[in-house]
Amino acid sequence: MRHPTRLGIALAVLLATAGCSTASGDRSAPDARPADGASAVAGSVTSCGREVPLGASPKRAVALDQSSTETLLELGLQDRMAGTANLKTKIPARYRAAYAEVPVIAPKIATAEQLRAATPDFVLAGSADLFTQDRAGTREELDALKVPTFVSAVDCPERNQAGKTPFELLFSDYENLGKVFGAEKRAGVLAADQRAAVAKAGATASKVPEGADRPTVVYLYSVFNGMPYVAGGTGLPSEMSRIVGAQNAFDDVDEDWPEVSWEEVAKRDPDFIVIGDLSERGRPGDSAAEKRASMAAHPVISRLAAVRGDKILEVPGIELDPSVRSVHTLGLIADGMKDLGYAR
Repeated sequence: MRHPTRLGIALAVLLATAGCSTASGDRSAPDARPADGASAVAGSVTSCGREVPLGASPKRAVALDQSSTETLLELGLQDRMAGTANLKTKIPARYRAAYAEVPVIAPKIATAEQLRAATPDFVLAGSADLFTQDRAGTREELDALKVPTFVSAVDCPERNQAGKTPFELLFSDYENLGKVFGAEKRAGVLAADQRAAVAKAGATASKVPEGADRPTVVYLYSVFNGMPYVAGGTGLPSEMSRIVGAQNAFDDVDEDWPEVSWEEVAKRDPDFIVIGDLSERGRPGDSAAEKRASMAAHPVISRLAAVRGDKILEVPGIELDPSVRSVHTLGLIADGMKDLGYAR
């Protein structure tokens, strides 16, 4: 763990140099006017229990993970970004040109030193665990140094209005970031488009039998050391299942991606299986082909009706975690429900 005093010095340098280290005409220091042409507004937005002040729009934002990076790119804010980090898979074709304009401060998880070198005036992440002393520094330390931080609402549902679904929390991220960057119109359009995509996928549920006849599904995220990791009851796939009229077979497990046994998967005997393809990540057991091979080789799993009947859907694994891309996989699952005969 990094020594706290050393970290404090590093962050102090970060603050002292932020906003004054770029020369006129530098691409990474664009004009601070809001992206939609609106003037900056007073007030604040709340991010996982912490107030984020609204004032001059950030012009040197750093996104600490791929999901946050792609949200800003979707909002057309690449010219407001001083850095990105922690790329897990290839950037989609529609973002590549914009992504190429953003400096990569760390290929994996960014440290405080790497964040300092980017001289940010705003830092965001999809999860709070990127803001720790041995990573980018804590939110408290950065706030004390007047560097605002933002964490996705999906990572802290208990700090948001009760009853909000993971997708609604995700859409609130777009809207709050729109306020922070003065890009309310773009954020509003994005949220409206994705709400419409959720509603379209939700139409599938009305065509699925209710009650005990609802199809059950296992989401196979990865296979590590021969053991499967599946979607538990707290992750986005449970909400996806509810929307399309299915039942996550591991809803009773209070984790996002628990490790389970193949025997437990067999015990749940799902009607169909959703495989998250993480082949771009490159770890053993990540690709859809490897996961299929693991199931086919297992003496019990290979006999499941879902495996024997190829009741299997393949989706991009990264889209099973909350991001601007998640509605795409929600649509794939809705369409797959129809193709597999579970929706009339």
